[in-house]
Amino acid sequence: MKKEYRIKKSSEIDAIFKHRKSKNNQYYGLHQKPNSLNEHFRFALSIGKKYGNAVERNLAKRRLRMIVAEFSPYMKKHIDFVIVVKPQSKMLNYQEMKNSIEELIKKSNLTENKHA
Repeated sequence: MKKEYRIKKSSEIDAIFKHRKSKNNQYYGLHQKPNSLNEHFRFALSIGKKYGNAVERNLAKRRLRMIVAEFSPYMKKHIDFVIVVKPQSKMLNYQEMKNSIEELIKKSNLTENKHA
């Protein structure tokens, strides 16, 4: 996934949280905000230290970036979102992570067609 699809500035991430449009499940939270300035979606990941050590957090982030990359052809344009990782998600394997994120993406109506 190209870096242009990632949100890095804390001010932009804070703006998404302040927009207060979010969906949650047991393992993840997804906060979203429209952004008409970009021609594609952008996203960020938020994972706290309660999740585990740096190795565990980095593994979770790599997996989540791969999951988002799989859904990228079907994502709506002009939207920014942040995925918040809850510590309970530590026990999930890759397929369970993918199913949980897919459920959140459907709930948040972030896809353009019926694939995801």
